[in-house]
Amino acid sequence: IMLLTDPEIESSLLISSDEGATYQKYRLNFYIQSLLFHPKQEDWILAYSQDQKLYSSAEFGRRWQLIQEGVVPNRFYWSVMGSNKEPDLVHLEARTVDGHSHYLTCRMQNCTEANRNQPFPGYIDPDSLIVQDHYVFVQLTSGGRPHYYVSYRRNAFAQMKLPKYALPKDMHVISTDENQVFAAVQEWNQNDTYNLYISDTRGVYFTLALENVQSSRGPEGNIMIDLYEVAGIKGMFLANKKIDNQVKTFITYNKGRDWRLLQAPDTDLRGDPVHCLLPYCSLHLHLKVSENPYTSGIIASKDTAPSIIVASGNIGSELSDTDISMFVSSDAGNTWRQIFEEEHSVLYLDQGGVLVAMKHTSLPIRHLWLSFDEGRSWSKYSFTSIPLFVDGVLGEPGEETLIMTVFGHFSHRSEWQLVKVDYKSIFDRRCAEEDYRPWQLHSQGEACIMGAKRIYKKRKSERKCMQGKYAGAMESEPCVCTEADFDCDYGYERHSNGQCLPAFWFNPSSLSKDCSLGQSYLNSTGYRKVVSNNCTDGVREQYTAKPQKCPGKAPRGLRIVTADGKLTAEQGHNVTLMVQLEEGDVQRTLIQVDFGDGIAVSYVNLSSTEDGIKHVYQNVGIFRVTVQVDNSLGSDSAVLYLHVTCPLEHVHLSLPFVTTKNKEVNATAVLWPSQVGTLTYVWWYGNNTEPLITLEGSISFRFTSEGMNTITVQVSAGNAILQDTKTIAVYEEFRSLRLSFSPNLDDYNPDIPEWRRDIGRVIKKSLVEATGVPDQHILVAVLPGLPTTAELFVLPYQDPAGENKRSTDDLEQISELLIHKLNQNSVHFELKPGVRVLVHAAHLTAAPLVDLTPTHSGSAMLMLLSVVFVGLAVFVIYKFKRKIPGINVYAQMQNEKEQEMISPVSHSESRPNVPQTELRRPGQLIDEKVESQLIGRYRSTLQSL
Repeated sequence: IMLLTDPEIESSLLISSDEGATYQKYRLNFYIQSLLFHPKQEDWILAYSQDQKLYSSAEFGRRWQLIQEGVVPNRFYWSVMGSNKEPDLVHLEARTVDGHSHYLTCRMQNCTEANRNQPFPGYIDPDSLIVQDHYVFVQLTSGGRPHYYVSYRRNAFAQMKLPKYALPKDMHVISTDENQVFAAVQEWNQNDTYNLYISDTRGVYFTLALENVQSSRGPEGNIMIDLYEVAGIKGMFLANKKIDNQVKTFITYNKGRDWRLLQAPDTDLRGDPVHCLLPYCSLHLHLKVSENPYTSGIIASKDTAPSIIVASGNIGSELSDTDISMFVSSDAGNTWRQIFEEEHSVLYLDQGGVLVAMKHTSLPIRHLWLSFDEGRSWSKYSFTSIPLFVDGVLGEPGEETLIMTVFGHFSHRSEWQLVKVDYKSIFDRRCAEEDYRPWQLHSQGEACIMGAKRIYKKRKSERKCMQGKYAGAMESEPCVCTEADFDCDYGYERHSNGQCLPAFWFNPSSLSKDCSLGQSYLNSTGYRKVVSNNCTDGVREQYTAKPQKCPGKAPRGLRIVTADGKLTAEQGHNVTLMVQLEEGDVQRTLIQVDFGDGIAVSYVNLSSTEDGIKHVYQNVGIFRVTVQVDNSLGSDSAVLYLHVTCPLEHVHLSLPFVTTKNKEVNATAVLWPSQVGTLTYVWWYGNNTEPLITLEGSISFRFTSEGMNTITVQVSAGNAILQDTKTIAVYEEFRSLRLSFSPNLDDYNPDIPEWRRDIGRVIKKSLVEATGVPDQHILVAVLPGLPTTAELFVLPYQDPAGENKRSTDDLEQISELLIHKLNQNSVHFELKPGVRVLVHAAHLTAAPLVDLTPTHSGSAMLMLLSVVFVGLAVFVIYKFKRKIPGINVYAQMQNEKEQEMISPVSHSESRPNVPQTELRRPGQLIDEKVESQLIGRYRSTLQSL
């Protein structure tokens, strides 16, 4: 016996090996949420903790070992004997740190990373793993639709095949008995009902068994299907089907091949006749099974008591929640008797030889009812002297049990009371052979069920003896096969005349598509024998699929796809291509594949491409993959356009820092690496809420209003999307000034955008402190390259109310103040302790420059040229400053005709601060003679260098 302590007080187990006489406490370092005991090894336990960890114990909880973290609740299973070689194998669904789920298996005492297996490749849908008998099920959603996969006897997973246009929204596995899957599927046009489907042995091909089965929500929001598998009789199910908004109960004895309504009892509890004529009136049952293991459901049956079914329900035209009574059948649902007029919980004891009923009530009770004749008569017994609020009833495990435990409380404030009831004293002897009679299973008189006649031994109702080990052994005799033993095969539907004919979407000839000339395949007759049906001879040969020679066929329906279904591949990585052929000889076929990059391969038959055709593309681009299939009867071809990309690592948005209102602006997205394959650019700029989508990396646009504007570009390359955002100032007029720095700044310039942004912020702060000019008037942009330079922009800041906008004269005064402070060496900043950087006015003005991707300047010669050019320019300006009035006043930009701008340079053309033009006031020209002298000195300096 194992007891769990209250986790709010402590986390411990109390274990008794002497039926509760003594207990020993074992402390735990985790809090148990649920336990799963091994079906064969009684000391092996799995424990699921409140923090989603799974532990195992091989010593009945005395010692624990961690198996796996991040396990999905209720998605862990022990191995199934017969399907798994290792009895200690554990199946589980685990979540990764990013929220994905995958299916893992490992040994309970050796679940290390190296010893874990992943039977289903890739991720699965969360909370979808089911391990049941010989089957493993997982779900994977793609393209907005769920796809279901099954593994039979732990073989490779195959996709489950429902009728083509079932288009399931949800699926529940109902039963996997007798090597067959019973599944409830909610199709695209259903809301509160499900269709029942039944599979072949492998669980792959499904056919319809019953439509529109009622469903409901459980207390915890889980889906409950109104389908009940009767224990003890294989192939027998009860289902509640919705017909014209009425719910009716149906029964099948051959796994859904045929269904019929339940015949109501002839008399009621008092012996009065019941007038109920099929199909207008019948018996309807509630089929919900209790989720609480300590309370019986409203329907019950037992493997060791075949033919006995106890359920609550009503008589009438449909299932109702009112006028509920209890009914029992002792002949497997053929006839029914009313036993109580109120709902009771019923427990099976002594192999069904004793039925114990306890009333469903919120009031305290002290009596229960016993029946020794399969519910025909009932005797009242008292089980406690004080009335008890009953919380649950537990029948002890074992075939010979005659003990039940009732637990509850005497009052709402009292502790639990356990009452142990032993019925052994009622019997004075064990049953002998003469106490039994034969009983034949039948369906309304039809004795051949599932292809056999089955005769059971049942205790005579008048004999009051203890059955002990089940004596009701079954004898079976096969029947001759009839049409009723066969269901419609996959792709076929039963018509009103009883024939199975192909569905409109199914092509019977497709069964031979994987067939080669000279080989054979099984040609379906449209029928398949119900799984576990034991009939022989009769029409068996006529309805069984026949081996047939594969016909010679020309190739038709050729397709080429990637193994993962995607149209993209990565440069330098394997891409697997799959060749699919709808019809044609797969052996004597020549396949030629051209990958579109100058490489082609050939194969002599289709079967040699079953594992896929692998290829590595060394370049990016869009490649035209063609496949040609030829045999002696014809040919076919197919084309696939494959986008080969390489990972996009970095995006840099290049555009001016400042622009003029209504002036066309160019923005360019610069990529690293520059060649990554097919790209899509998404642009947001200004106040536009809708993006602009292009296939080019550059766009042009205008701003019609002044102020600061952001521009964002997103670049999509394969599965990767990268983004960069820049800000641009837009004004009708502004001033610009080139800044230079003391040479020590170059020693610390890594020439990357982040560094330039931080230095620009520091320079702006220094300018504000030195001049007192409000920071809204100043924009500093540090330019790429060496020596380090920057562009200072003086902006006409306007307050949000639209007032106090600076005039042209104000901009002139601010510019002169800034230049004055810069010439006095008043602007400086500390780059690091001991490194003081001075900021100067370089007197070389350009149009608003563009911050290109980070590139360092070329060679030492280029740097030397830069120094010489700057020195030459300073000398010339000093010498001719009287002939060029207003040289210290910069670029008043009023309209497009009054501007001269430097065009952005490419990576390879990037040079350190070589001025290409000089901005002047409108109407202010340089004297031609002076200009000629400047050019002459420029050229002579170049020659001397």
